[in-house]
Amino acid sequence: MRLKKFIYFLLAFLILAGLNSTLWPEIRKEGSPVTMILTGDSIITRRLSVYSEPEFLKLIDLIRAADVAFTNLEILFHDYEPYPMHESGGTYLRAEPALARELVWAGFDLVSRANNHAGDFGVLGMELTTKYVEQAGLVHAGVGRSLAEAREARFLETGKARVALISCASTFPDHARASKSRDDIPPRPGLNPLRYSTTYVVTAEQLENLRNLLLAWGLNPPRESDQLMFMRQRVIKGDFPEIKTTLNQDDLAEITAVVRNASGLADLVIVSVHSHEQGRDRFSPASFLVDFARAAIDAGADVVVNHGPHVLKGIEIYKGKPIFYSLGNFIFQNETPLRLPQENYEAYRLGEDKHVADFNEARYSSDRRGFPSQPEYWESVVAQLKWKGKALEEIRLIPISLGFGQPRWVRGRPVLADPQLGKKIIENLRKLSASYGTVVEFKEKENIGVVILPPEHP
Repeated sequence: MRLKKFIYFLLAFLILAGLNSTLWPEIRKEGSPVTMILTGDSIITRRLSVYSEPEFLKLIDLIRAADVAFTNLEILFHDYEPYPMHESGGTYLRAEPALARELVWAGFDLVSRANNHAGDFGVLGMELTTKYVEQAGLVHAGVGRSLAEAREARFLETGKARVALISCASTFPDHARASKSRDDIPPRPGLNPLRYSTTYVVTAEQLENLRNLLLAWGLNPPRESDQLMFMRQRVIKGDFPEIKTTLNQDDLAEITAVVRNASGLADLVIVSVHSHEQGRDRFSPASFLVDFARAAIDAGADVVVNHGPHVLKGIEIYKGKPIFYSLGNFIFQNETPLRLPQENYEAYRLGEDKHVADFNEARYSSDRRGFPSQPEYWESVVAQLKWKGKALEEIRLIPISLGFGQPRWVRGRPVLADPQLGKKIIENLRKLSASYGTVVEFKEKENIGVVILPPEHP
């Protein structure tokens, strides 16, 4: 009798649950479109949620509406418990821990951590940032208590897709690099490194001139050789001057193994690379970065997003998958940290009576040089992707302005670009992408760019 009552109760519950979808989890529909937002560097030192301009809130709504939203977290969160390291990634970057929640307010849920500022305040600074990032609910990758942990993929669970993130960096102070452990010594916490070697190619005449210079300095270079070592760099003879960069094969093998693993555990795989290195100019990627991005896609990545140089670089569609060689800046509030360590002031011969504003004046010569003097650092795009399964259906490029020419306490926060600036940004990106065979069109009515996908793709 009791068994019958239980069965009747169970059937009644299942019927009610079927009528009320809030009591019964919806089964994910295979092939449901997934929207993804990708942005470049976020150096956040001030709140976002206090602003209400329409062109700012429209951008925030766009990010919030995405199923997946990613940015590179190029800041540390702590209350100055850790001391600064002897070397930083440039300016020592730190922000109030509460600002981690501002990124969540803006709609982000995935952040990369491997970048040249990850080690500015040592291991403790990294660990405190991890604490506040996780408390805010952000999924993060790229740093860890060991090399294995720094390399591993992290996963975002959504109602439409499981998304993996792998984060690495080629630009960093060496002390920030994570290490492997041995049975007799613990690993070093740090970031996931993507190392490379550089070879400088010069003509025969230039190599001979360099040899004579070394002789004049009292050094003893090899007399009959097609290569020399100069300032710990390899210089070889070639037909014309160029710089060659070659991936570290151990790093390449280990990172692509993680990508392959992630591709078997997630619907979509994002690989993030922080790289300041350049090719023929600051708007082109170093050759090793091109090699790595393509290798990552060969290993199973669905999209590779690079950041670091703070300017836009071109877009490549490789085997149907997008490579963004740099998405520039998204938040660029590097001029408004609360404090800076003595090392930053000493670099500009500033005494102890000087503070952050004095440092900015000396570094940028009252905005006449460096980042504040060049508009390309303050003009960028937000990439909006649409996927159906593994198929890339659409790439829209939303032009944004970070306030070039505004006071330093104002600039650095993104808003949608006006039509004139939007057209300029997309036109620049069109030219930068053309060398990869990528076609970018400006849609004047919508004030956006659109990547024309190859014919074999939707």
